[in-house]
Amino acid sequence: MSNKLTVGPAGYMPKSASSMGVEIAPEGKALLYGNIVDEEVAMRDAAKELLTKENPTIFPGPQILWDWKADVAEKANALLELASEIPNCKIIPMPDYRPKYPKIDVKAEINPNHPNLTILDNKIKACIFIGVHCHYANLSLRMIRAGTDCYTIALCAYMGHEEAMASIRDLHADTIRKFKDVLIKVRNELGIQWKPTLPPENPSLPHETFESLNPQDYGEYRSFIMSKKGEHVADVE
Repeated sequence: MSNKLTVGPAGYMPKSASSMGVEIAPEGKALLYGNIVDEEVAMRDAAKELLTKENPTIFPGPQILWDWKADVAEKANALLELASEIPNCKIIPMPDYRPKYPKIDVKAEINPNHPNLTILDNKIKACIFIGVHCHYANLSLRMIRAGTDCYTIALCAYMGHEEAMASIRDLHADTIRKFKDVLIKVRNELGIQWKPTLPPENPSLPHETFESLNPQDYGEYRSFIMSKKGEHVADVE
């Protein structure tokens, strides 16, 4: 079985995965290099890449960073368990998709408009996207494939991402823990010794003091956090 999709760099404006015949995997299956495979097959390949490539990194998006529905906190805990089992893993969060100009701090964040800059600056050779809205994930994954040699893994709560090298769909906390168990098994098979350790805190992330929040600092977005004239906010979610 030949691979429909390969690790980049694929060049400027490469063809989309769907235009090359890659289809979304059906329920119970996964994608690996554009081919539909059993879920565990994709997990084993992804685990091997995370364990053998330089600077493995997890990019969690808003859907797992914010506790917005019942199962999210459990997914986040499972993700930290997975991260602790990957030697020298880092976590670079993607809490906000708004473009950050004139430049972003590529040590601290990833931005869908320039995801390749973060990958290249940190010399990341394998990464996980999780909790990233599907339209942003596919855009970012394609840009990473275009300009870097990073192996991408998509852990998706919905139908998966055809632009990733390995894509797992219908993600729950149990799925993340299954991936963790597969990774530990592969790590033992490779003879890699590692004591589970959480990734270090990112020193580049600024400390937020919410007590001194000034709506005027947020420019055109200040209307989102300021009540309108005559409006009384009695309750918030």
